[in-house]
Amino acid sequence: MLPDQFTPKKEDHFTFGLWTVGNRGRDPFGDAVRPPITPVHVVKKLSELGAYGVNLHDNDLVPFGASATEQEKIVREFKVALKDNDMKVPMATVNLFYHPIFRDGAFTSNDPKVRAFAIQKTLRAIDLGIDLGANIFVLWGGREGVEADVSKCALEALKWYREGINYLTGYVKDQKLDLKFALEAKPNEPRGDIYLATTGHMLAFIQTLDHPEIVGVNPEVAHEQMSGLNFYHGIAQAIDAGKLFHIDLNDQKPGRYDQDLRFGSESIKPMFHLVRLLEESKYQGMRHFDAHAYRSEDEEGVWNFALGCMRTYNVLKFKAAQFAADEEIQALKREIASEYGKDEYQLHKYSSGNATKLKNASFDVDALAGRGAGYERLDQMLTELLLGIRGGISSAKQSEHASAASR
Repeated sequence: MLPDQFTPKKEDHFTFGLWTVGNRGRDPFGDAVRPPITPVHVVKKLSELGAYGVNLHDNDLVPFGASATEQEKIVREFKVALKDNDMKVPMATVNLFYHPIFRDGAFTSNDPKVRAFAIQKTLRAIDLGIDLGANIFVLWGGREGVEADVSKCALEALKWYREGINYLTGYVKDQKLDLKFALEAKPNEPRGDIYLATTGHMLAFIQTLDHPEIVGVNPEVAHEQMSGLNFYHGIAQAIDAGKLFHIDLNDQKPGRYDQDLRFGSESIKPMFHLVRLLEESKYQGMRHFDAHAYRSEDEEGVWNFALGCMRTYNVLKFKAAQFAADEEIQALKREIASEYGKDEYQLHKYSSGNATKLKNASFDVDALAGRGAGYERLDQMLTELLLGIRGGISSAKQSEHASAASR
């Protein structure tokens, strides 16, 4: 089959974690269903599929407890694979959740020795990431939480969390490393409750740090949608704050455990709005997929999963260009905007004169309250566009808009 316009390319900046395509299908009720896939093989296969790079936790590449000699050999072979396959490592992270030492948290453990070990492990993971070329370091506090609130003081835990991040940013500043941190939120699982549960929590927390200028967020679709939140809104807030340093793309049925489903496999309309936002806001980061194949799949299914994530993003990017170029849709949007009129009270800026004018203004409340918005028709147009039954515009013009959106 010949490549089409949705076939992934290096310039799309798609990345996967070693832990994503390397997921063996183990869950709390069943053992692994797929054999391990080596990091070198992952790099080769993802490159063949059109991915730009691969990301990793420290222990995805170097086993926990490996000697310095063993690590040097593993990293050397991995670098050769990256070079041979024209692949990058844009992001690195650290595993502070798997080993039993982190059973009650890493940066927020009641035990100061555990907190010290967590920071030491992270410093070494930062060095590994820098060695591989990463300029983003993600921190997901998977064990930073509780099952029983009586077990620790939340204020103390937040203080310890802050101290940990401040220590790490201090190291990066002191060593003059070209690295930024991206904090990843999640409401629960594997802990009953995880501190800093949403992207909004993280954005507020960042402002209390010593070096907030090098700390942003890494929101994940599933982590927001599993608790019923609107991921598109959260990303808009992160972009507005200038803090979207990285993003984890997958999919999720609301109210379920963290499913890490193939991107766009469940939430077509929400993911359309997300992709449109990323493209129209000129987001410069990687399009990273933190998901994994169904447990029912063999290795071939894993690569079908990876390709599906990237193709769906490109399809939705194309649909976003169709939306922007659909003359009927855009005419309706202009009509709706004109119905509301201009901001005659200059609400964008306070002044004493503007405030006096506003206080003395007279509003026809009943007329304003009785006016329809036209959103039903607009949303149905979008639905039909996504379902492929709108006539739309020519393929050439769609491609022109898609190309403009990517610049």
